[in-house]
Amino acid sequence: MDLKLRHSFFISFLILVLLLKTPNFGSAANPKCISTERQALLTFKASLTDLSSRLFSWSGPDCCNWPGVLCDARTSHVVKIDLRNPSQDVRSDEYKRGSLRGKLHPSLTQLKFLSYLDLSSNDFNGLEIPEFIGQIASLRYLNLSSSSFSGEIPTSLGNLSKLESLDLYAESFAESGTLSLRASNLWWLSSLSSSLKYLNMGYVNLSGAGETWLQDFSRISALKELHLFNSELKNLPPTLSSSADLKLLEVLDLSENSLNSRIPDWLFGLTNLRKLFLRWDFFQGSIPTGFKNLKLLETLDLSNNLALQGEIPSVLGDLPQLKFLDLSANELNGQIHGFLDAFSRNKGNSLVFLDLSSNKLAGTLPESLGALRNLQTLDLSTNSFTGSVPSSIGNMASLKKLDLSNNAMNGTIAESLGQLAELVDLNLMANTWGGVLQKSHFVNLKSLKSIRLTTEPYRSLVFKLPSTWIPPFRLELIQIENCRIGLFPMWLQVQTKLNFVTLRNTGIEDTIPDSWFSGISSEVTYLILANNRIKGRLPQKLAFPKLNTIDLSSNNFDGPFPLWSTNATELRLYENNFSGSLPQNIDVLMPRMEKIYLFRNSFTGNIPSSLCEVSGLQIMSLRKNHFSGSFPKCWHRQFMLWGIDVSENNLSGEIPESLGMLPSLSVLLLNQNSLEGKIPESLQNCSGLTNIDLGGNKLTGKLPSWVGKLSSLFMLRLQSNSFTGQIPDDLCNVPNLRILDLSGNKISGPIPKCISNLTAIARGTNNEVFQNLVFIVTRAREYEAIANSINLSGNNISGEIPREILGLLYLRILNLSRNSMAGSIPEKISELSRLETLDLSRNKFSGAIPQSLAAISSLQRLNLSFNKLEGSIPKLLKFQDPSIYIGNELLCGKPLPKKCPKDIK
Repeated sequence: MDLKLRHSFFISFLILVLLLKTPNFGSAANPKCISTERQALLTFKASLTDLSSRLFSWSGPDCCNWPGVLCDARTSHVVKIDLRNPSQDVRSDEYKRGSLRGKLHPSLTQLKFLSYLDLSSNDFNGLEIPEFIGQIASLRYLNLSSSSFSGEIPTSLGNLSKLESLDLYAESFAESGTLSLRASNLWWLSSLSSSLKYLNMGYVNLSGAGETWLQDFSRISALKELHLFNSELKNLPPTLSSSADLKLLEVLDLSENSLNSRIPDWLFGLTNLRKLFLRWDFFQGSIPTGFKNLKLLETLDLSNNLALQGEIPSVLGDLPQLKFLDLSANELNGQIHGFLDAFSRNKGNSLVFLDLSSNKLAGTLPESLGALRNLQTLDLSTNSFTGSVPSSIGNMASLKKLDLSNNAMNGTIAESLGQLAELVDLNLMANTWGGVLQKSHFVNLKSLKSIRLTTEPYRSLVFKLPSTWIPPFRLELIQIENCRIGLFPMWLQVQTKLNFVTLRNTGIEDTIPDSWFSGISSEVTYLILANNRIKGRLPQKLAFPKLNTIDLSSNNFDGPFPLWSTNATELRLYENNFSGSLPQNIDVLMPRMEKIYLFRNSFTGNIPSSLCEVSGLQIMSLRKNHFSGSFPKCWHRQFMLWGIDVSENNLSGEIPESLGMLPSLSVLLLNQNSLEGKIPESLQNCSGLTNIDLGGNKLTGKLPSWVGKLSSLFMLRLQSNSFTGQIPDDLCNVPNLRILDLSGNKISGPIPKCISNLTAIARGTNNEVFQNLVFIVTRAREYEAIANSINLSGNNISGEIPREILGLLYLRILNLSRNSMAGSIPEKISELSRLETLDLSRNKFSGAIPQSLAAISSLQRLNLSFNKLEGSIPKLLKFQDPSIYIGNELLCGKPLPKKCPKDIK
């Protein structure tokens, strides 16, 4: 028989063998259900709970036509049951309804020819995997993944000697919550040694399997894929025994275990590996050069180990099949020149994905980067790279995502970037770019959907594009900050498919066409145009159904409040020239508003009472407008409202009692208005108050003693009112009080002897949380230049200093100036050892200045002027400005010109 004839005979023989061995699923004959197997399926169905009725049709006479059931066309035996959840969206209601529940009936053991069983993505609510599964001896494929099984994996699974694929992945997405499937011993796996090719025990707790877990898995000689993701493994042996056999392994996933070791050398003997996942394993040390042995490796994931160090070895660039490389979130350092040069020498490199983000890599980006011609994703973000984008970037014709954000790139952006026709996502933010961007930088970016580009305000990065140029791309996301755009050019005007817009501090000093706002209104979720010089009026009536945040702050917009219908939760229109009244139906226009910032405009009229109907309102910041009338009295539904700032307006009337019905109220700033009457007693119900500023009003009455119950109070400013009476001792009980300003009232009596009990001033308690709350409400800025010019010892210490300065710079303050207080300055005031500002001026204090004041080393500003103090000024006091002590006729000694009798010779 000649060679050609023998070859033809051999091929025919192989086909015949395969036809005899393989179940026939495709015969023209229609299989008819075997009655005993039909009954077994019905019994199995009866034990299940089927909320979506997807097994409703399991009732006809021919079970071979039932959904999820497959019979052999030749023998009519049931060979496959596939009851996986038809929905793959684990967060959807369809997934919950589609999850089978109940119990598994052993009637499945009557299906003697069943080779395929898939019950994945259901919800068996902590049911243990039944022992009888191990009796279905014909199984070749078993998938019980993500179905909320718990308890010990039955060792009877070792009886499935034909099993080729076993998936026990135990992460559950069902309503039953977190459950634990575990395996305390793995000896039963050896019985599957010659058949099992795929094994997934991700999320199975293997912590009880002991030190031999790796040896147990290594005995499965046929294994090609092993997945042990998040299996609570605590150690990784540095060596394998000589009897171990994982030589056929192609995929190994040990991710998200606490291995806490170096990458072991035995891995480099698994020369058939194609995919290796070792992320979040807390590996330490450097990346071994032994990876050069894995010539077939296509995927290597060493990300999020947090402690891998040293330079990236160049041998990784020599791997001919490598397509996916993730080394992100480690401590890798040095430059990447050698690593990338290896790829450039490897002319056939097939790398598609490269993530080196969140390391400590430094240096410039080499021109050899352009050798990665097949690369689709390049992420070098959050490192310390410097310099410019190399011109070779234009050679990376397949690039879809480029992320260089959060580096120290201080050069220019190469014009060749504009050649990347496949680029979809460009992220260059948080660098210090300079230079000019021209049409050539963007001309061929026809696939671009997202661009993020920010630099530092002190750098000059200028967009110099033709004003009428229409680009080939239509963006969905744009974020440009601290760059110079100037006018609102045509290339921006045509971007009407945007769902995320940030153009912050870009120097836009133009009007924006109404057509642009209306064009993006249906899809946009974030609209940030802050810190520009945009002028003109906003279109009045638009619907923004998907909008979450609107920030048009710090511009030159004018005209009335925009009557936009939106579900946005945050509105920032502060620092503009808006005028007119707020809409009375603001609760209808913006029903989901949580934070509204309108300060520093020219709004007039009443504050609409309809704000009381916005049930989710958290912050209302309306300061420095021209609102008049009384403050709304209707507060009753705002369980979340915690920040109110209506300072520096023209409000009158009394502070409403209904404010006491706001259980979350923390920051209350009503200063610089014309409010009158007493502080309502109901405010004592707001036990979470941290910042109260009622200064600069016409309030009367005595200081409320219930303030002493506000344990979280950080700032109390009641200056420039007409309060009378003495300071109640209860005020000394506020443990977190750091700013107390009662200046400019009619308070009498002495300083309470318990003043030293103010522990936040005495001990320097950290109140950063309370401090930050007032910053969030006021969006305060550090006006340091103004602060440096203010003399806090003068007569106008209270009521005219911007709140931002008080909160940011003078954090421990006691100001009792401009009252009618008398008596001596208590010696114990020195126990306020962290006090920074003390102003007792323009009162009737008498007696000597306590020597102990010199012990307050943190004291930066002191004013004791215009009292009735007497005697010599303590020599140890560091304050040598005479204005601090003037107006006390009986005081003597330096820095006053009047000498004390004892000093006169």
